[in-house]
Order: sequence, then C-alpha cells, then structure tokens
Amino acid sequence: MLLPDEHLEPLSRDISVIVSQNHRFNTDTILLAAFSLPRTGETCADFGTGCGAIPLIWCAKAKPKKIYGVEIQEDACGMALRSVGLNHLADTVEILQCDMTSIREKAALPANGFDLIACNPPYKAEGAGLKNPEEARRVARHEVACSFAEITRNAAYLLRYGGRFCCCLRPERLCSVMLDLRAEGLEPKRLRLVQQRADKAPSLFLLQAVRGGKPGMVIHPVLLIEDGGGYSEEMVKIYGEYAQNKGAAVK
Repeated sequence: MLLPDEHLEPLSRDISVIVSQNHRFNTDTILLAAFSLPRTGETCADFGTGCGAIPLIWCAKAKPKKIYGVEIQEDACGMALRSVGLNHLADTVEILQCDMTSIREKAALPANGFDLIACNPPYKAEGAGLKNPEEARRVARHEVACSFAEITRNAAYLLRYGGRFCCCLRPERLCSVMLDLRAEGLEPKRLRLVQQRADKAPSLFLLQAVRGGKPGMVIHPVLLIEDGGGYSEEMVKIYGEYAQNKGAAVK
C-alpha cells in the first residue's frame, strides 16, 4: 500500500491520507477544507486535489453525496486513489486524472451538476518568483498547468446556479482573484483573512463565491492561527482530531 517515500497522516480517528515529500498538505489545506465544508447530500469537487486530503477531510467532518478529486499529476492521483481505498470511501470519493483546462471541452464532469467546488491553487502566478526545479512542487506552487482564470471558467461551467466556489490564496492576489471570479459570473460573498499571530500581517485569505449571486460580501473576523504560546482556540477546533494526532496543545 505504501511506497518507500510515503507515510500515513491521520486526519481523524478513522481516516488517514497517504503523503510523500512531493505530495502532502499543509495548514492552508485544512483551513480551506473547514471553510468550504459541504452540506449533507451535496455533490462536490476539489480542483487540484493532490494527495486527496480535502475530500478525505470532508468525509471525516461532513456527509456529502459525492466528491470528485481532480488532479493532473499521475503519481498524486495514484496516492489519492490508494487513500480512498484504504479508507473504504470508493462509493463517495472518485479521483479523476484530468487537466483542469480541458474539463469543459472533454465534458469530463457534468455541467451545472455541482453544489460546491473547492480549490487550493498554486499561490504564485506564472512568471512570479523563483520556480522550484522539482516538477511536482513546481506544478503545486506556480501556475504552470493552468491559470486561476481557467480554474474559475471551469468552476462556473460545473456549478449549478447558486453553487459555491471556495479558494484560498495569498492576500496580494485578492484583487485579481475577485476580477476573475466576477468575469465568470461567480460573485464573491464571504471573505476571511488568516494571520499567524495578532502582530503579523495576513498571510492568506479564504474566499467563497456564488454562481449567480447578488453583489454584497460578508467579511468575517480575522482567523488567528496562534494566540499566545500555541494554537488559538479556534484553530484547535478547526484541526479537530488532527490536532490530537499532531500534539497541538488545547487551551
């Protein structure tokens, strides 16, 4: 089940995910999974699912009807598929190896068939910053496989009217992200900034847009990852059982 460079990372008491040096998850992943948590019976997709952490966290914390994890990298898809099998979730989670830019052209997934789509996209736009020489990490960190505009175009195609699109990115990209969303009829509706500590500038934003939504956005209080000497009370709650696995101190 596990290759030499892989290990199991427990997400909850009952669900674990296979991770490796090239395909793993971080705090951004956990925050986005919590921010975008599906409602009971919803059909969902996770764009750029990587090792499949977000679909598995959704299964641990909610009761979606169906989840599609979309990923372009073959080795990541293989890991995610094995994790799905390990957790006996094949009836709920389907991993699809697909270039996100071709979802619409190939009709890989049903148009207007989704209630929720989440995406933790590469945080650097193509041409920005130094590129990682390792292909897997380069695809995860830079927009070499697709742009955010292409992600929103395909999300708008798949979402039903009133369906939700959730993403997380660095604050410097907030303006361009909102413009891309609105260009595809996805109206930004919920925004939350994330800070490591109260004395630090925001390092991340969590954003929800609604297909066909009316203008008007709710700005949530800032989410602090740390408060004093350890994780904040809210962060420990978001981590849930994963916090116990990682030894996070509960206040």
